[in-house]
Amino acid sequence: MKLTILCEKDEEGHYVMECPDLPGCLSEGDTLEEALESINEAIAGCIISRVKTATCTLLDNQTQDSLSFSLEIPEITHA
Repeated sequence: MKLTILCEKDEEGHYVMECPDLPGCLSEGDTLEEALESINEAIAGCIISRVKTATCTLLDNQTQDSLSFSLEIPEITHA
């Protein structure tokens, strides 16, 4: 999975990062390294939160040797 991360400096000199692939996933830091670490944590938190609220459905095409599942992960989850 590849995610896009946008970065810009605000008027106070802080690095502000956003992951547009995960709506609402934002972070910032005083240095670029701090901001990267912070956005990585934010991305992990967003993904974990969405997986926790995902809906799992057993599909009808089952055999004795295999099962198929559909996992629906919500687009927006607020922690």
